Amino acid sequence: MQIKLPEKVKRIITELETAGYEAYAVGGCIRDTILGKEPDDWDITTSASPMQTKAVFRRTVDTGIQHGTVTVMLDRECFEVTTYRIDGEYEDSRHPKEVVFTKNLVEDLKRRDFTINAMAYNDKSGLVDVFGGIADLENKVIRCVGDAKERFTEDALRMMRAVRFSAQLGFSIDADTERAIAVLAPKLSNISSERIQVELVKLLLSPNPDYIRKAYDLGITAVVLPELDAAFGTPQNNPHHRYTVGEHLMHCLLNIRADKCLRIAALLHDIGKPASKSTGEDGIDHFHGHVEMGEEMAAGILKRLKFDNDTISRVRIYIRHHDDQINPNAKSVRRSMGKIGEEYFQGVLELKRADCLAQSMYMREEKIGGLDKVEALYREILNKRQCVSLKNLVVSGDDLIALGVPQGKEIGEILSKLLSEVIEEPSRNTRECLLERAAALAGENTAITNK
Repeated sequence: MQIKLPEKVKRIITELETAGYEAYAVGGCIRDTILGKEPDDWDITTSASPMQTKAVFRRTVDTGIQHGTVTVMLDRECFEVTTYRIDGEYEDSRHPKEVVFTKNLVEDLKRRDFTINAMAYNDKSGLVDVFGGIADLENKVIRCVGDAKERFTEDALRMMRAVRFSAQLGFSIDADTERAIAVLAPKLSNISSERIQVELVKLLLSPNPDYIRKAYDLGITAVVLPELDAAFGTPQNNPHHRYTVGEHLMHCLLNIRADKCLRIAALLHDIGKPASKSTGEDGIDHFHGHVEMGEEMAAGILKRLKFDNDTISRVRIYIRHHDDQINPNAKSVRRSMGKIGEEYFQGVLELKRADCLAQSMYMREEKIGGLDKVEALYREILNKRQCVSLKNLVVSGDDLIALGVPQGKEIGEILSKLLSEVIEEPSRNTRECLLERAAALAGENTAITNK
């Protein structure tokens, strides 16, 4: 099999070979190239020791030299070059106690996670595939290199990576690999929240975000996201629903675009339902307060997984407003845009639509029709540049001070009233109109104070 290597990758391999060493492009870049995808980066493995690699190239950085990795700089591009190695015993489900360098490529490939990631290539030797990576790519299977229990005992995060690769590629997971995950999933408790977060986001942004269901089936979410297990175990006996809460979340994921905050919000928007569930005398399930509870739970989950504050804030807003009633008239839409925030409104509409498409067919036509009208009005409001927030109001606090309004809370109160009136009637958003109205409001306040 012929693989077209980038010129700089060829150059690194050639220079190492000229110096008397072996060198290959290895891992995910080979997998992606065979699949016809553009690799994010190119990794190179070599029989040269880190110091020997440094001696071959003029500009290098010691990025992970204790583990055999040297970064080679070529024309401001970075390429990781790692010495063939054998990992020693793992003591924490993550780190080997020691790394031993070897001159044997197969020994290096043997330590890798999955067969599809354990292939190497150079122009001289061609493709090195000793563990059946090509066959597994053709059969669309994620399978561990060697014994699955050994691979997962070495690094427990590989269990999440198996599900993530499955979701990214649309592959199934080999039966032995699945059995090993089901047994060893509790070891994920040894993995840092940051590493769990990275894999979860990659899974959610994949073409198959609902494959998180497989993580549930194999016991992974019981460790890293137990709230989701409760959702899968919660039926919704309600005309508006036909799935358990967990299945509803999976279908919602499939109906929303691959934006990180939107996908996270789709996953967690109803996470408060299990704890807020009640059943009426008629046998109908209700979930009063699930939005408020879900927002708080989602924030706690994201903090636990070490997400950044901006992501947490945006997801909270999406969840807080996903169940808002927005009537399909211009005033209602402007009010909602002001309440939610103009920059978040589109995302809330997308989540509401995905939520609806993941429900039963009961009243679906009416719900989607209403959303269509709201979205059309939203676009019209944007096109007309109608004011929905203080930043779009044509007068400011400085203008009120110039009118003689004293600095303090009165300025905020008057601006808030002006905004409310402009949202009701956009044509009022002129300086002449608002300054006249502001003077009247200030006079009213003064009269009240003098009483």
